[in-house]
Amino acid sequence: MKIHESAENYLETILILSKSKGMVRSIDIANELDFSKPSISVAMKNLRENGYIEVDKDGHITLLEKGLEIAERMYERHTVISKFLIGLGVDEKVATEDACRIEHVISAESFEAIKNTIK
Repeated sequence: MKIHESAENYLETILILSKSKGMVRSIDIANELDFSKPSISVAMKNLRENGYIEVDKDGHITLLEKGLEIAERMYERHTVISKFLIGLGVDEKVATEDACRIEHVISAESFEAIKNTIK
């Protein structure tokens, strides 16, 4: 199943927040992405209904296996591409912003080549 870029961003954000905060709630995602709470609520409902996350009775969000797989893939792509661009002399802020866009469209083959180049 093809997942939308926005869903990949939400899953990656949940992963990052869970590493830094432990427990993640919709409001944390809204604050991190600077999106409205209603927008995040709709997105979380869609992710939950499609089996990417689960939300407990207290509103804590947990990545399920297929959500975690996507989140980790996006996070790896983001960090590797950011480091690669910074290594080429790109400003860190620009590299991070560009990596955010590139991570969703780069082929597995190109990503592996970049990864192998920076090892």
